[in-house]
Amino acid sequence: MIDFQGVLVAINEAANNEKEKGKSADYIPELAKVDLNNFGIHLIDIQQKNFSAGNSDERFSIQSISKVLSLSMALSLIGENVWERVDVEPSGDPFNHLSLLELENGIPRNPLINPGAIVIADILVSQLKNPKEDFLAFVRNIANDDTIAYDLDVAKSEKRTGFRNFAAANLLKSYGNLNNDVDVVLDFYFHQCSLSMSCAQLTSTFFLFINHGKCKRNNIFLTKPQVKRINALMLTCGFYDESGEFAFEVGLPGKSGVGGGIVALLPNKFCVATWSPGLNKKGNSKLGMLALEKLTTETELSIF
Repeated sequence: MIDFQGVLVAINEAANNEKEKGKSADYIPELAKVDLNNFGIHLIDIQQKNFSAGNSDERFSIQSISKVLSLSMALSLIGENVWERVDVEPSGDPFNHLSLLELENGIPRNPLINPGAIVIADILVSQLKNPKEDFLAFVRNIANDDTIAYDLDVAKSEKRTGFRNFAAANLLKSYGNLNNDVDVVLDFYFHQCSLSMSCAQLTSTFFLFINHGKCKRNNIFLTKPQVKRINALMLTCGFYDESGEFAFEVGLPGKSGVGGGIVALLPNKFCVATWSPGLNKKGNSKLGMLALEKLTTETELSIF
C-alpha cells in the first residue's frame, strides 16, 4: 500500500526548499501578479481517495490545461470529424509557433498547441448555442462543481496581449480552417484559457481520464477509444517541445498550462495536479515538473 499522503508532504517540503522557482508568464499581465512561492499538489486515486499538500485548494488560471477539456467536448459533439481539421502529431515547437501552420497548409499539428486549440474553439463556437456558457456548464458537470468559473480579468488581459493568437487565427482563416469570425473564436478561446481551478478541482475534472470516460459520479462523457486517444495526445503533445522530456522523466500522460498548473494521470490508478506559477524556459512549471518526477520515482508508478 503506497503512502500517497506521505509522498505528497515530502514533495511539498522539497518544493518549498527549492531556491530556483522559475519565472512567471509575464506576457499575460494578470499572471505576472501571482506569488512565485505558491506550491500545491493534490492526488485522487481510482477509489476516489484524496491526498493533498501545500496550496492545493487555491485557484489559479489553468490556461492550456483547458485544451484537453475543449477537445473532449468537441469529440463528444462531432466525434472523429475533429481529426479532419487538426492532426495528432507532436509539433516539436513552442506552443505559440506559427511556422509549421504555413508549411502544412493551415492544419495544426495537434489540438494541444495554440493553433490546434483555436480550431477546436471554432468547432465549439459552431456547435454550441451559447459557447462560453455551455463550455463552462460542461466542465462544471464533469467536476460536479458549480463554483468553477472564468477569471474575467485574465480573459481581458489575454485579449489585450494575445497578438500571436490573433496571427494564428487569421492564418487559419486564410487557409479556410476557421469557419467563424476571428474575434468571436478568440473571445471564446481566451475565456476557455482563463478557467480558474484548484489542484483539487482539476483532479476531480480529469478523473474521467483514469476511469474510462466516466466522471466521479460514474456518468459517461467520453467513449473508451476517445479517452485512449486523448491520453495518448497528452503523453506525446501535452508539454509542447518538452513532451519527450516529461515522458522520459515522469512517464505519465499530462498537460501543462502557463498559469503554472500541471495535471497528470495513470489510467486505472490516479490523477494528480500540481501548481507552481514559476515556469522553466519551455513554459512549463519548473517545480511542478520536479514534483511529478519525484512522485513517479518514489511510488514506482508510471505507464512504463
